[in-house]
Amino acid sequence: MIEGVVRKGEYEWELPVGFIPGMHVPGRFFLSDELTKTLEEGALQQLAHVATMPGIIHNSLAMPDIHWGYGFPIGGVAAFEYETGVISPGGVGFDINCGVRLLTTPLNPSDLAQKKEILDNLFDAVPVGVGARSSLRLSEKQLEKMMTDGARFAVAEGYGNSDDITHCEEQGRMKEADPAHVSRKARSRGVPQSGTLGAGNHFLEIQVVEEIYDEEAARTFGVEQGQVCMMVHCGSRGLGHQVCTDHLQVLEHAVSKYHIQLPDKQLACAPLTSPEGKAYFGGMAAAANYAWANRQIITHQIRSVLTRMCGIGYDDIRLVYDVAHNVAKIEEHEIDGKTRKVCVHRKGATRAFGPGCPDVPADYTHVGQPVIIPGSMGSSSYLLKGTDVAMNRTFGSTCHGAGRVLSRSQAKKKIQGKNIRETLGMAGIMVKAPHDGAIAEEAPDAYKSSSEVVSVVHNLGLSRLVARLEPLGVIKG
Repeated sequence: MIEGVVRKGEYEWELPVGFIPGMHVPGRFFLSDELTKTLEEGALQQLAHVATMPGIIHNSLAMPDIHWGYGFPIGGVAAFEYETGVISPGGVGFDINCGVRLLTTPLNPSDLAQKKEILDNLFDAVPVGVGARSSLRLSEKQLEKMMTDGARFAVAEGYGNSDDITHCEEQGRMKEADPAHVSRKARSRGVPQSGTLGAGNHFLEIQVVEEIYDEEAARTFGVEQGQVCMMVHCGSRGLGHQVCTDHLQVLEHAVSKYHIQLPDKQLACAPLTSPEGKAYFGGMAAAANYAWANRQIITHQIRSVLTRMCGIGYDDIRLVYDVAHNVAKIEEHEIDGKTRKVCVHRKGATRAFGPGCPDVPADYTHVGQPVIIPGSMGSSSYLLKGTDVAMNRTFGSTCHGAGRVLSRSQAKKKIQGKNIRETLGMAGIMVKAPHDGAIAEEAPDAYKSSSEVVSVVHNLGLSRLVARLEPLGVIKG
């Protein structure tokens, strides 16, 4: 382990105040011994940098999928005082509200005799790849509604049902959205991309529930062993990327204006209550709403293909939940015995609210919020549930995925996409992508073990295992 790091428990480590100059709070991260082998020193430096930011509360946190990112480490969580703290795009990421949703079906694997044809039809229905363009053409008014109303907009347009809204984080809409802070360039990127998957680590998977760990929670979430499910992982596309880019330029100047001292310019920020901070928050929330609507439209496209090809009803394909893992939220948390309003940044981290929290859907409240942790292509994905431990220790947060160990460029140099396609095919996993390079850069060997990452948060109680899902067919962007 890196010099200066203090071990606090079997899965818990600390960067004490003084690890670098200017830290207001310790850095706290969660790893197994196995995962320390892939820990990047740069990611720990970023964790320490976050601890120097104004108004940070208790700890700068990182989950077991920690790796180097822009500003904050990916896997990073930080909560800031509402009145004295800051908001930072580096704590959210460029792909605002990149997130995951899980859909159940009444199918089992024996019903997928046409798996190749189903995958081909899904590939045609959901545009993939860099700059993918949708067959939908939003008007300016529709785009405005999409940014304001999120998933509600999509359902109102006929792309889903009311239960979908109930089973989205924030009910698929951040009320603080202000499209006035979304630039003309960002809008022009968003108009042609609604209902598209994009590229990178985004995917659409046909999966099967392979193992149930918690019968009560699985039953509550409507998940059964042997059931075919669909998982979608994507975000706000070019619109969100442009919102981040635009506001970073403004906030870089705000750092000097408000006399904020930072060890890394990638942490550019502004006070939450400042005009610049409010503008970024409003634009970010608008992009988050776009992402929820985007995943909702993709859900409609999936339902349309499966109902046509598998003879099942549209409403038989049910949304378990949709969670974000790149977002900043104004939330209330109990801190030092008092309920306080804070801004929680989750950058490559997932909300994991426990039983009884008012933000958990009413039909799930006795077990806690569903937490969806996708694997890398060809590896296990997991359904978990939120816990009181997370509420008390990590502002209701847990991991978001496996976490990279190779950059995309490194993966493409070391791994042949064709070989991965063939290897997965022999294991019964069909892969479809625009080109073999997209497969290589997202190969399983480019990521940490999803099962190892999930075991850490399960053993710590930051979220608890409910079910394991295995891929049957994968569409990569």
